[in-house]
Amino acid sequence: MGKRENKGIVWKKAPDIKKRVSVISNSLGLKCPKESGIHCVRSNNANTRAYARIWGLSRIWQETLNLNPAYIIEVISEKFDNLQEKQQDKILLHELAHIPDNFSGSLIPHIRRGKRKFSGKVERLVNRYLRNL
Repeated sequence: MGKRENKGIVWKKAPDIKKRVSVISNSLGLKCPKESGIHCVRSNNANTRAYARIWGLSRIWQETLNLNPAYIIEVISEKFDNLQEKQQDKILLHELAHIPDNFSGSLIPHIRRGKRKFSGKVERLVNRYLRNL
């Protein structure tokens, strides 16, 4: 079996995704006080099962580099772009649900001890969003 050629991930800014994230968060009144702190990219050649993922700028980076909290929503082009718009919106809502209300740069994990399940939060957001369409 031959080795798989690693082309490396290529990221490009995704203003179309940024606009959709803005529309979604505004329609739900999500607490993203620093919307400019949410950035969106589209990746190619990512070796992942995910359709999208979110990256937070942790506190140590913020304090050391004197930066504000920030998040990057990455959509995996090969998987995300082929989905219908409604499914894409659900995925973007899932990624937005990882952002805590205090917009600290940290991420809410899928499993939290003693807290409501993350999937329930996502389901509630999706249902609210679909009612608003």
